[in-house]
Amino acid sequence: MPELPEVETMRRGIAPIAGCRIVRAERPASRYRPAPCEPSWDAALAGLTGRTIVEVGRVGKRIILALDDGSRFVFEPRMTGLALLADPPTQEHLRLVLHLAGGAADKAAFWDRRGIGTFSWFANEAELIASRHGRIGPDALALEASDYVRIFGKCDREIKVALLDQALIAGIGNLYASEILHEAKIHPAKRCPTLKPAEWKRVADATRRILEQAIRHEGSTLGDGTYRNALNQDGSYQNCHRVYAKAGERCATCSRGVVARVVQAQRSTFFCAVCQRAPRSPSKR
Repeated sequence: MPELPEVETMRRGIAPIAGCRIVRAERPASRYRPAPCEPSWDAALAGLTGRTIVEVGRVGKRIILALDDGSRFVFEPRMTGLALLADPPTQEHLRLVLHLAGGAADKAAFWDRRGIGTFSWFANEAELIASRHGRIGPDALALEASDYVRIFGKCDREIKVALLDQALIAGIGNLYASEILHEAKIHPAKRCPTLKPAEWKRVADATRRILEQAIRHEGSTLGDGTYRNALNQDGSYQNCHRVYAKAGERCATCSRGVVARVVQAQRSTFFCAVCQRAPRSPSKR
């Protein structure tokens, strides 16, 4: 968290900075853990200052600023990062402030309570593609059913675990993987090679529906209240969750099953055994 819907909400929220010139890039002083930046903060601050933001883009869980000299600035929020136009939740966790001119916004801020979000500046598109950011899979909103068969068909892993692999598909995290598989009526322990084309179509359709609906609701703000949109306001998709973090509750979809919680690859998975029937043969461990 945040996942694709939250990062896309951030991207849309700060989209007004496109066309603005960065008068000054400021890294506020903080007594907390410094956020990492590659190749260095000095290079990033110098590379940003004076440049005009041409486009605010997104790939998977990353926001990418395209600048007028061909350079690229990448923000990966990780667990608690936010991109904001409004005042941040707190001043002490500000990581970067862009002071802007000549456009619809005068400031953009990047905030991270835990300081594990990452920042990267690349002199050109080729450097970005050659970096770890260029080695992620296709965006989850860009795939059709046939793409899922091609990408996952020979992957001998449980489908829930495979959906979390950003090298295969970018943007889906633990929350939305559980919601997608529940919507598709696929048990999270089912292994990828055993899924039939019709099941992959259900996964593809559910992925698009769930992610697009979550974007319309501006993402999910969970109990810790960390995630906020660009105006420092809650998302509302948490009110639409069917299984995530609902272990022990009656399934809202079928009204017969009880939501269960299991651990897969050290992550919690939530599902309804009535809606999502278990594979006939036990999963390999």
